[in-house]
Amino acid sequence: MHYRPEKNEHGEQTLKVDKTGQDLIHNPLLNKGTAFTEEDRRDFGLEALMPPHISTMEEQLVRVKENFDGQRDDIGKYIFLRALQDRNETLFYALVRRNITEMLPIIYTPTVGDAVEKYGHIYRIGRGLYITPCNVDAMDKMADNLPIPQEDVEIIVVTDSEGILGIGDQGVGGMAIPIGKLSIYTVGGGIHPATCLPICLDVGTNNQKLLTDPLYLGLRRERIRGEEYDDFIKKFVEGVKRNFPNAILQWEDFSKQNAFKNLDVYKDAHPSFNDDIQGTGAVVLAGIVGAMKIKKEKLTDQVFAIYGAGAAGIGIARQLKDALMLEGFSEEEAAGRVYVVDSRGLITEDRENIESYKKEFAKPHAVTEKWVIDNLYQHTLHDVVRNAGVTVLIGVSAQKGAFNREILDTMLENSPRPVIMPLSNPTSRAEADPRWLLEQTSGSAIVASGSPFDPVTIAGRIYHIGQGNNALVFPGIGLGALVAEARVIKPSFFSVAAHAVAECVSPDRLSAGIVFPDFEDLFEISFKVALAVYHQAIKEGVGSPVEGEAEQAVRDKMWTHSYARYVK
Repeated sequence: MHYRPEKNEHGEQTLKVDKTGQDLIHNPLLNKGTAFTEEDRRDFGLEALMPPHISTMEEQLVRVKENFDGQRDDIGKYIFLRALQDRNETLFYALVRRNITEMLPIIYTPTVGDAVEKYGHIYRIGRGLYITPCNVDAMDKMADNLPIPQEDVEIIVVTDSEGILGIGDQGVGGMAIPIGKLSIYTVGGGIHPATCLPICLDVGTNNQKLLTDPLYLGLRRERIRGEEYDDFIKKFVEGVKRNFPNAILQWEDFSKQNAFKNLDVYKDAHPSFNDDIQGTGAVVLAGIVGAMKIKKEKLTDQVFAIYGAGAAGIGIARQLKDALMLEGFSEEEAAGRVYVVDSRGLITEDRENIESYKKEFAKPHAVTEKWVIDNLYQHTLHDVVRNAGVTVLIGVSAQKGAFNREILDTMLENSPRPVIMPLSNPTSRAEADPRWLLEQTSGSAIVASGSPFDPVTIAGRIYHIGQGNNALVFPGIGLGALVAEARVIKPSFFSVAAHAVAECVSPDRLSAGIVFPDFEDLFEISFKVALAVYHQAIKEGVGSPVEGEAEQAVRDKMWTHSYARYVK
């Protein structure tokens, strides 16, 4: 059956249901729990299978929030929410949306990192598809095992779990990442949960702790590499194209080498994007655009340093280069304003064995030959900040404390209001505590983080930390692409998404030094991002115009987490 409800002539959400009794109660996409009406109970064989009182959703929300609050710690709260999702998806999404600021850090960063590491120990029930080299040739049969029609799948989030957050190779435990991302697609962008499919590509793991854990649930072998891996990914993408032709494919948490390779090879083969590369670039650009409003300066006035040259770091660099080119810079001029630093120092052209995806940001010797440097063997982050005159510093290195006192003092010498974004997740891996940055600069620095931090009080004034989470971007990008029926996900989608997010930051937040919008407004932010992406897809000729108003088409696509009336 199809799970997305339709509106009848009275504007009421209705759904044709072919299940009864326990089959209905134990289907998380259909279960209403104690909210099944008298009519439901009579018509679908539910009488006496639950207490007689018919609850309102409001009563249910009070009950589940009490249970959530009663959990001892964040991982307990995560397990509780996942259990609720596994028995009643509508109630789960209603709860999370109502408490999104509190619960987003539980269902995704930073708590999901802990859930990934504990995956084999907290596993409850399967969700999505687990594809391995042993079964990839049988994808057609596996797709038939899903509880939803294949043509209904609209969003797929897939990971091979090698580059999870700041914790690396986590094997089959990485499945928690696609599940969490798709939850945000629904709660933030209104994508119906029945159309979301998480996929884990279990190609082995090199994490010896997992391989020796008796409760590990994945393949107990080292990761496949090289031609064998490439052939596996090719078979997977071909399987997606055959079985889920209407779906957008989001690559998530691959190693930096495979992240760029998979994106570049398959971006035109099927509508797809990499959130770690492109989504991160868009959300960082959105924050920088907000910072320019605070500083009353132009993007072209800035010099950028990115500490960390993985998928996120190079993705940010690419997005900034594109943005500067849109402001009138040549490609060479734009790239010249962006400095990328990895564990070996500044990326330069004379470096041996430089990775291919880093080459576009490698600096020629002429740039650094007159620099005053701290280390004869590499150009350190401090060398770059001091000699290049960096005014915007971004951290995606997962190196705790990398933005130290020396770096901060030099940033203040370069600009009275430096922009500093320690974005690494989880909070334990952030390049600096954003509260410390604000304290040490008496609030003059414009600071944002990747995970939530508590406010800090300085000289009697409370400073809130803006959170640059990809959730501000990717739900709207997916939604807009679906409404446009985009045949390809263009790089420009991320630029317009960034500016749409920046437009959502209220004047009050900007005056308080906050460069990102409030997550309480995520549903509306996603609507505005989706609308911008839809118009860009039509403008570039890669989408199909809707009948009527685009605004209404986007609104109609956004599911609002309420119980439908069931009819046989």
